Amino acid sequence: MPTLVLASTSPRRRELLSLLGIPFEVDDPDFVETITAGQSPIALARSFALGKAQSCAAKRPDAVVVGSDTLIEVDGAVLGKPADSADARAMLRRLGGRGHLIHTAVAVVCAATGFSEAGSETVHVQMRPFTDREIDDYVASGECLGKAGAYSIQGAGGQLIERIAGDFPAAVGLPLRLTAGLLRKLGLVPVVDVEVLYSRKPYPNWERFAS
Repeated sequence: MPTLVLASTSPRRRELLSLLGIPFEVDDPDFVETITAGQSPIALARSFALGKAQSCAAKRPDAVVVGSDTLIEVDGAVLGKPADSADARAMLRRLGGRGHLIHTAVAVVCAATGFSEAGSETVHVQMRPFTDREIDDYVASGECLGKAGAYSIQGAGGQLIERIAGDFPAAVGLPLRLTAGLLRKLGLVPVVDVEVLYSRKPYPNWERFAS
């Protein structure tokens, strides 16, 4: 069985991929994300996921490499990770009391076989209205930094969300049904039943936001 490699240093993606029960290694992709004018947020997310997977597959040609990327879309524009606390406050003020989209793409690449395929999931998120004090308290926690859109659905940031529609693991950072389907094409079958996994919801806040 080929070695499975996750092209990400994200603790959240490591935690989610581990739920499938397939042993894997972690590699840090040396891919630079560059936003190209005219590309939709979904296309960008897929391009970034593929770029990450391909950069690690070039170093590990016999491995099956999983890459993923998450982008927030609001008013047709992409929100990335906040540069600092002030940027995080501005993002949260923009999101408060309204809806936005989370696009998470996953790509699976194996250089030895020439396999390369990507897909994506979109989650609709409705934020509740919140005060400047709530924003300041959340930003002070530090959780918002390093998170697309300046919040973490699986953490305290979940308290800022009214409801979601879509795949919860995709909102966190890795759509598990989609990932499992792509891995099966290369003979990597999850140890656990993915539908049972979705019924159990073994991840922080998953049960709360179950569709």
